[in-house]
Amino acid sequence: MIPSLRELDMRHILHPTSPLADHYKQGPLVTMERGEGIYLYDTDGKRYIDGLSSLWNVNVGHGRAELAEAAAEQMKKLAFSHAFNRFTHEPMIRLAAKLADLMPGDLNAVMFTSGGSEANDTAFKIVRHYFKMIGQPERYKIISRKRAYHGVTMGAASATGIPSFRQMGGPLAEGFFLAETPYRYRCTACAGACDGGCSIDSMREIIEREGPQTVAAVIVEPVQGAGGVIVPPEGYLRRVRELCDEYGLLMIADEVITGFGRTGRWFGVMHDDVVPDVLTFAKGVTSGYVPLGGVAIREPIRRRLAESTPDGYVLPHGFTYSGHPTCCAVALKNIEIIERERLVDNAERMGFRLLEGLRELQERSPLVGNVMGKGLIASVELVRDKESKAPFEASFKAAARLFQLAMERGLITRAIMIDGTDIVALCPPLVTNEKQIGEILEVLERSLAELEKQAASA
Repeated sequence: MIPSLRELDMRHILHPTSPLADHYKQGPLVTMERGEGIYLYDTDGKRYIDGLSSLWNVNVGHGRAELAEAAAEQMKKLAFSHAFNRFTHEPMIRLAAKLADLMPGDLNAVMFTSGGSEANDTAFKIVRHYFKMIGQPERYKIISRKRAYHGVTMGAASATGIPSFRQMGGPLAEGFFLAETPYRYRCTACAGACDGGCSIDSMREIIEREGPQTVAAVIVEPVQGAGGVIVPPEGYLRRVRELCDEYGLLMIADEVITGFGRTGRWFGVMHDDVVPDVLTFAKGVTSGYVPLGGVAIREPIRRRLAESTPDGYVLPHGFTYSGHPTCCAVALKNIEIIERERLVDNAERMGFRLLEGLRELQERSPLVGNVMGKGLIASVELVRDKESKAPFEASFKAAARLFQLAMERGLITRAIMIDGTDIVALCPPLVTNEKQIGEILEVLERSLAELEKQAASA
């Protein structure tokens, strides 16, 4: 008998970021077959609202023939050519120039990667290399934040502040430190409403303890995604920028999730009118249709780095697929779609509608303790007791239950359970309209009502 797709998957696939024992016993959760707009369809024909843009990345929605055509056209002309040893090609050049136009300030030079983890690893290496070249080799330490997610490669995992990712591949790389993260009403440092000051103070304490002359950079996500969709207070990024300037550090903005319109701006740092020294990106640059990421650096850093580098020195960093021509061609077409359809503006408008609806759910549901959002990325935090904000017991797995209940009703979300919190994240495609926002909210409300019954009987 010919084995089914499910059986073949169980035998041969080691799924990333998945419960291995469950997969070994039960197989895949769902097998997707096709996508159209904000919807996905499985092999049984069931339709799902893709409420997480797959992995925070399908910004322009599914089934975009233009992107497939852009890939095919480029493959027919030049499927691949590397970027090593000063080799170049038109799609990479045009994409880098377009990104320089879109990014804030003088972020002007780009090194491409295959994804976000590679982009952040590259950023750390470039920053450390920069300080070596300008005569400050003792500056190598990187400050990130608790609940931060910067990827799963060794350097990126070392900067990640989510315990499970730190523990899996340890020991971690040396020279990484975690500061507090501004978490509004559930901040462990503030024991209540957080204005971001504790995070800045925590960064300052690390800098002073380690010695400012040894610290190279601070890395922040404009909105912490996998850590629970934590939106910092207004002005927080400006305070990080000021702290970096005070101590001569470089500021790295991890825009892997927040870039390309997700927050209602082209890049999340634009909400605070901040220009980081280094900006990393991936995901939305191609809307996930092909793998691509990258690192952008400010022009003064690029110029000083070049001037400080000895003649003939070869930068010993890069990936086989850095600046892959097909990926760059798809990225250019993807950006064209975002501009043509004004999807950044739509993300802002629909984001207001989504957050408004989530706040209404918070008022009606006894299980919703907090909601947060910025553009089309948002979160719902579940609590056992709304008055005290007491969390659910870990054994109840409230976020996982709500995820499953929403899946049954045709909505894909993401369950996040960290540090005793239960959060369900939403990140629908930027093409989502008001009617579809209503569908998302309706499914959430019905799923919360069922979860309330389960909680009452538990």
